[in-house]
Amino acid sequence: MTEKLLPTTVVGSYPQPDWLVKRDAIVGKTIPRIRQTDFWNVADELLAQAQDDATVLAIREMERAGIDIITDGEIRRESYSSRFATALSGIYTERPGEVPGRSPGTTVYVPRVVGPIRRTRPVQVDDVTFLRRNTDNLIKVTVPGPFTMSQQAVDEHYNDARALALAYAAAVNEEVLELFAAGADVVQLDEPWLQARSERAQAFGVEAVDRALEGVGGITALHLCFGYAAMVKEKPNVYTFLKELETSRVQQISVEAAQPVLDLNTLKELSSKTIILGVLDLGDMTVETPAVVAQRIREALKHLSPERLTLAPDCGMKYLPRDVAFGKLQSLAEGAAIVRRELEIMEDATP
Repeated sequence: MTEKLLPTTVVGSYPQPDWLVKRDAIVGKTIPRIRQTDFWNVADELLAQAQDDATVLAIREMERAGIDIITDGEIRRESYSSRFATALSGIYTERPGEVPGRSPGTTVYVPRVVGPIRRTRPVQVDDVTFLRRNTDNLIKVTVPGPFTMSQQAVDEHYNDARALALAYAAAVNEEVLELFAAGADVVQLDEPWLQARSERAQAFGVEAVDRALEGVGGITALHLCFGYAAMVKEKPNVYTFLKELETSRVQQISVEAAQPVLDLNTLKELSSKTIILGVLDLGDMTVETPAVVAQRIREALKHLSPERLTLAPDCGMKYLPRDVAFGKLQSLAEGAAIVRRELEIMEDATP
């Protein structure tokens, strides 16, 4: 990994171009948990080529913004979870189930588990190969976490919440091992439902995460949040599930801090982990200045050392206008550079 202090990264997603997706199928809608065929603006026979082209655009924008550890922008996905979750055997999506959404009063369609969960083929390995071929940057790939997928499904087979999560974890584990073999520098599990269903997560959330990372030798991260800013406007300033991850196998914990104005004292509960800290508020369409980002970084450094801090947006940037997303990433890179220079000056001044 990079030896640069305060490296920058993204959580995962980047805005998909309007020519690729139907914007009205994204904005103001619930997050897809199953495959959504009316999502794309491009004919089926041209879709893979169009997704490749849009992925290259996302890669280049992250590079031009100055981000150190990039992703493929999750351009090929309807949502962060649906593409992987529906690629497993044991899943039936033709007649989906329904579960309550994270936002009160909402209902979403989800996969139905009708048999043993199995990974029968690589799902995102080609994505990593494509990303590695198209950038010299360090690269990260995101996979929906097993606990979150278990909460986004109707279980008609296991009839046991823990067994379902561990079955998903075994499938994720096989994928993660192959993602590293394909060239990923970091693999991140997206686990927002650890926070959304924190009481259930207390029972087997860490166990599921650890099973998903069993035998994995590369650098692993885990993202948890309060929900996309486009969906959730009011957020608490503390996590109800966070300190539990201190004992987990995962090495890096990604949290949102800018929009909820997170109580940074909570970071002390993760004393052995690298923190990927959200310093871009994705609920505000104003592009932060580098000075604003730098001040957020300085506040974080009151609570942990620079060697344990990586900088990112609060969450995935999928729902932002592309110009806003690019501007925010530029400010992220420039704000990190400001504080990095300050740290270098302090070190040079030390006798």
